[in-house]
Amino acid sequence: GRMDTMVLQVRRSIAFLLQRYPGIRGLYLCGHSAGAHLAAMVLSTDWTEFGVTPDIRGAVLVSGIYDLEPILHTYVNDALNMSREVALRNSPMLCVAPAVPACQVLVAVAQYDSAEFRRQSQEYGQALRVAGWSVSLLDIAGVDHFDIIEKLSEESYVLTQVGEKLLSSL
Repeated sequence: GRMDTMVLQVRRSIAFLLQRYPGIRGLYLCGHSAGAHLAAMVLSTDWTEFGVTPDIRGAVLVSGIYDLEPILHTYVNDALNMSREVALRNSPMLCVAPAVPACQVLVAVAQYDSAEFRRQSQEYGQALRVAGWSVSLLDIAGVDHFDIIEKLSEESYVLTQVGEKLLSSL
């Protein structure tokens, strides 16, 4: 697929749900890796062009990529075929929206994620914080890019517990 299309599809899906089910209150976003990127792009959306105002209360972004420019010259871009302009336009780090006051964002990263994932998680969390978002950063010890999400089925896992706490506090 194309990055612009994927981001638009996710945004349109939120708008569709809100139009189809107008009683929806309190949306929660969660994504891992590329899914965290898409969830972060939802946070950067100007909803006026979609005719809805989603009540986004929380987002759990796990081992995401928030700046697409570094992948332009990697095998990942072979399928995406992104230009620099597309990468910049679809990098959440570069299009942080004004804070949604009731929304809490958790940015989690694995201890054994690559240095790039770890850097981007730290910098994106900081960019959100500077824009006024309520952000928690969680560096999870002893897990890699895949374990970090696979362990969510375990009740004693730190990300499971933090996620439940985030949801129960809202």
